[in-house]
This record gives sequence, C-alpha cells and structure tokens, in this order.
Amino acid sequence: MQPGYYPHLLLAYLMLNAAVFLVYWWDKRAARRNEWRIRESTLLLLAFAGGGAGALAAQRLLRHKTRKPPFNVALPFFFILQLACLFAVIAAPDGLVALLRHWSMDS
Repeated sequence: MQPGYYPHLLLAYLMLNAAVFLVYWWDKRAARRNEWRIRESTLLLLAFAGGGAGALAAQRLLRHKTRKPPFNVALPFFFILQLACLFAVIAAPDGLVALLRHWSMDS
C-alpha cells in the first residue's frame, strides 16, 4: 500500500466516525423525546464496522448507552481492536496486502 493512500484512509475513517457519532446523538435525542429509536443491534454494528471511536466518543460525551451491558464492554473493545488494525496497516502495509492476496486466492 502506497503512503499516498493514508490521507484518504484517515479522511474516510474520520467521516465514518463522525457519522456514527451523529447516529448515536440522534438516538439520544429520540430517547429524550420519547420518539422512534435506533435498534441497539444497529448501533453496535456501526461501532463494529469501523465506527468504534465515534461510538465511544458519543457514549462518553453524550452519556448515552453507558449502563447497557453490551455497550459498556463492546464499545471500548471495538475501539481498541480498530486501533490495533489501524496500527497494523500503518506499521506493515505490505503484510496486509499479502494477507489480502492470500485470502482472495483461497476463495
């Protein structure tokens, strides 16, 4: 992976996490207004799918889903897992490309 891709990946990561933060904010707002809510499974899926930082930031800053059992464990775990993956991509980009090629040849 060429270093020129890093700014694009970082921008995509930041945009995704900003969007996830807004989804959590929307759900918090709906909770206060007794309106239609976003499913917990959707919120967790968004966090798992790369939005761990946005979800964790929303949980802490908005004080949303702080006492729910899957959220108080899953969000920090997803965030740490995503940081580890991000570090691996930056530290060994060629290894990631080789791994992806290996997986694509197996299927």
